[in-house]
Amino acid sequence: MTAVTSLAAKLARPELLNLTPYQSARRIGGEGEIWINANESPFNNSDVAQLNRYPECQPPQLIQAYSDYSGVDSQSIVTSRGADEAIELLIRTFCIPGQDSIACFGPTYGMYAISAQTYNVGVNALALDDNYQLPANIDSQVADAKLVFICNPNNPTGTVIALETIESVVKQLPNAIVIVDEAYIEFCPQYSAASLVNQYDNVVVLRTLSKAFALAGARCGFMLANIDIVDLVMRVIAPYPVPKPVADLATAALSRQGIDQMQTQVSQLKGNGEALAQALRNYGAEVLPANGNFVLAKFANIAAVKQQLITAGVVARTYNDARLTNWIRFSFSDEQQTQTLIQLFQ
Repeated sequence: MTAVTSLAAKLARPELLNLTPYQSARRIGGEGEIWINANESPFNNSDVAQLNRYPECQPPQLIQAYSDYSGVDSQSIVTSRGADEAIELLIRTFCIPGQDSIACFGPTYGMYAISAQTYNVGVNALALDDNYQLPANIDSQVADAKLVFICNPNNPTGTVIALETIESVVKQLPNAIVIVDEAYIEFCPQYSAASLVNQYDNVVVLRTLSKAFALAGARCGFMLANIDIVDLVMRVIAPYPVPKPVADLATAALSRQGIDQMQTQVSQLKGNGEALAQALRNYGAEVLPANGNFVLAKFANIAAVKQQLITAGVVARTYNDARLTNWIRFSFSDEQQTQTLIQLFQ
């Protein structure tokens, strides 16, 4: 009988299939009261409990908390140093340097391409259409890309792609891994592709606590994928990717109280964002629909607007991309800063 090989194993770098992962002290585990297997200091010089000890590679409480929040089985979740590390882990796991390539659709988040290029992996940089949707005949356009990145909601445009469209792409690309970056999904949860993880073996969803959960400085993200992909990624991940204080903060943020606070703040940010967007429209800017915690606006007098922002001490995001030359991205902020911006454009 012929052995069944998973899609993940078919796409993985061949040398990883027989690689024995580094067995850190916490991965090996063990029972006992005296732990002297990791060359740690016995002195805890911090108010944080057990900070002198290495943390778990995948803290069980954190993984379970995110499983409860996302509705994805805990065995299908990997936590990492933000979604950025997850992007690199996927490239390192599946792309052979100098041979393989990824595909992405711009204008979009720049780290997909940069992460690939730093590992000598090719980048098939395709364009979103005039409505910032995926191009037609996507299966022929991505060529031989092993990884296909879709940012949804897209950064920096703030536009969204329907779940039905993403599922269609997943079906069209059975021999590639479709990675949906949902860094801003808390601002439009109805568009999440998390439900596809259990249905298809070529779907990965990336998440982060940096945006809606207000933990950008903590650097905590998540990869949602089937267990075959998870198994391979765990062969290349660092021994201790999530520091204990980060795991504790993240677990607390994913409690019922933490989620309620996040949802309240998301509602406030969306309200402030709509007020800002209306002020920009009144000023004469072209404003794209906002589905994240930011709005992208196009100005006819871009040089004057840039100078106006500089004079007012406002640091917004501008771009060198040819398609975004006259555009500025404004992150949503609190009530006071929002009113300052509104007055600036009056």
